[in-house]
Amino acid sequence: MFDRPLPADIPLGPFQGQSIPVFSAKGKNAKLHARLTCTRLRSDGTVASEVPLNADTIGRMCSRCGLHGNWGRPDSGVGLFLRALGGIGLLYQLQQYTETDPDCTLDQKEVERAAEVLRTEPLAEEDDEHDDEDWEVRDAAGRLREEVVCTWRDAARSLHLAQTTVATFPWLADWARPKVALKEQYLETLRGLAALFVTPAGLLAAAAAASMEEPELPSGGSAFAAIGDSKEVSRRLRSMWGDWQNRARSSWGLPGDSLFAHDALHGIRQSRKGYAEARLAAGRLLASWEDEARRVASAADTGATVAVTVHLPEIQEDETHWQRRHERGLLADFDDWMIGVLLVHLTGTDWGHRQLTVRVPQLIADRLLSQSSLPHCELATATPEAAAAVDETSPLSPGVFDDTAVHQRRPLTADHLRLLRSIGTAEDELYIAFSTDGGTEVLHFPELERRASRGWRGVLIASSADLPAALIDPWSGELGKRPEDRDSWWPERIRDADDPVFGEKLGLNSGAQQAAWMVFGDEARQRERHLRLLAVARGVRDLRSLDAGYGHVGRSRGLPSAVWHGLLAPGSYLDLKPFEAPGRSGWKPGGSGIPLGVLADVQVYAANADPRFQGKGHSPFCSHTRERGVVADDDLLTVADLLDGKDFDWCSKCSGYAIRRLTDVQLAHYRAAHRLHDIARQLDPDRGGYDPGRFEQLAEQLRGLEKWDPNGEGRPYSEDARQWRRIVRELQSRGRPDSA
Repeated sequence: MFDRPLPADIPLGPFQGQSIPVFSAKGKNAKLHARLTCTRLRSDGTVASEVPLNADTIGRMCSRCGLHGNWGRPDSGVGLFLRALGGIGLLYQLQQYTETDPDCTLDQKEVERAAEVLRTEPLAEEDDEHDDEDWEVRDAAGRLREEVVCTWRDAARSLHLAQTTVATFPWLADWARPKVALKEQYLETLRGLAALFVTPAGLLAAAAAASMEEPELPSGGSAFAAIGDSKEVSRRLRSMWGDWQNRARSSWGLPGDSLFAHDALHGIRQSRKGYAEARLAAGRLLASWEDEARRVASAADTGATVAVTVHLPEIQEDETHWQRRHERGLLADFDDWMIGVLLVHLTGTDWGHRQLTVRVPQLIADRLLSQSSLPHCELATATPEAAAAVDETSPLSPGVFDDTAVHQRRPLTADHLRLLRSIGTAEDELYIAFSTDGGTEVLHFPELERRASRGWRGVLIASSADLPAALIDPWSGELGKRPEDRDSWWPERIRDADDPVFGEKLGLNSGAQQAAWMVFGDEARQRERHLRLLAVARGVRDLRSLDAGYGHVGRSRGLPSAVWHGLLAPGSYLDLKPFEAPGRSGWKPGGSGIPLGVLADVQVYAANADPRFQGKGHSPFCSHTRERGVVADDDLLTVADLLDGKDFDWCSKCSGYAIRRLTDVQLAHYRAAHRLHDIARQLDPDRGGYDPGRFEQLAEQLRGLEKWDPNGEGRPYSEDARQWRRIVRELQSRGRPDSA
């Protein structure tokens, strides 16, 4: 093991001398820490500074921070470089699966004995005397085989990760070469041990089984009378054939790998008349299929071989269930037969680029080249192409992700994004990007990848992680601590328009509180992340552009649910009664005809807002839409559209839509309109609120609202401003004593 996560002799390439932020106690030789919360950092007299990345700085790094700390910005080149080295990155991988690794000790003789056991025929089921003992021995041998093969797979994965990282940072090549060579040698040793469990003849037999057509199956006769009528016999025997072929083609062709005959008699009582005869007949049928596979294999020409290139799939995390996460790609998805082919016939390897070469008999080559499942295989070229010159630059060098001046930024490419995905936490980020065709935009990572693949030329300005703490920390403090009572996250609706917090649930501040309070687990980290994402997303013109598409487990919402709540308010919070036309709508009294003003263009998001299409409209927060936030195919309306439309068919549970949270100017007009509407209601005898004793008080309130501008622009001659004054004057005249 290394004495420290970063050895002092490791080449730093273009990051030599790059400034990194550090925390330390006072003193010239105090240890350097990546984070202020490190438990090894004394809290008294902590100093924050920036130091150049060099051998001296590496020597002073706290061992824990050096291994797990995030030095530099999360998405900066130097930060990604150091993260690729630490943790379970390059330095860890270079120490794993070498000839000195104490965790990978396998006894050669023990492996040979286990392989010999599995190559022998298992005892017949009728031999009860030694049956249990035989199967215990075979079971132990099978477990050892699994251990050896899994160790080889893990070692191959480790070598692939190490070589990939070295290729990402070419200046590490000479330094890492002897360490990588040790891993390659040990991987070859493991392959030799694992290959003891595989026979070339068995692989040929499995390939032959895969090429066999379904034979003519008996559908009747006394031998299978215990199964049932001819239709049931045909069904069960076809199922037995399919099961046998799938098992045989995926195995190593060793004795005992195939299915047992009693699978065709599953669910039939052994006491049933003719059961023994049916079992023997099914066994003979299975034996005939295995004999035919061996005959085809023995007839194959094994002298002439074919070189085939195997392209391994990329490693990726598969989230098939929210409770289980496992890795796919490389060798993880291969069946035993494919693994056996690699173990026995491997002749050339390039684990870094996920390309292997095997030289196999024609029968195996035909199956490799014809299969539609992973991996992709093709004939190896007869004359290998000349190796390309080594590129000594790295896409992660300064100029793309680093804090260089904006005018020095380099255009983003697909290679940059591929590396950012493999090393960083890019998928969950929002980025501020600039291009000459789109100007300044807020884009999520999948959209950046899509554009880069089409030749888009743009630069990254910043990510949400780059926002200054001087803005985020005070904002977080203003929002206050999360209430202990979770019900208080969703306060009751205030209906009194004169209440100072009336309509607050529609505003930006309430949205920020929801984003900050809806956190679980590491609350401080999540709170900061939610607020950073919210701050960037607020500048997006159309929230549908934040739909990140489909992931491994269905649609990704692009943003955490808490951030969607920070951007949008449920439609049930919005009351448009003041803006409706006067009069009556059925048995309900109408509105006051107050102009929408700045509220007219407030965005409204809904699923299926068009009443011509079947189904109700739902909010992005509705359980019917799985509370998935805004997606690309949602409908975008405005508050003016809501006021004009009469045929909307909204969900009764969620009110059918959510609105973009109101700015301070919009919220102020919303409150003023409701106060004016409330005065109009009190001065209207038909609405039951007529009280002559309150005329003076209402008149004073009307004088305070007289000069209000619905557009918030101070333009007294706009149509909305004139309409507002007409309503105020009409109410003032209605409230005079001589008009009572």
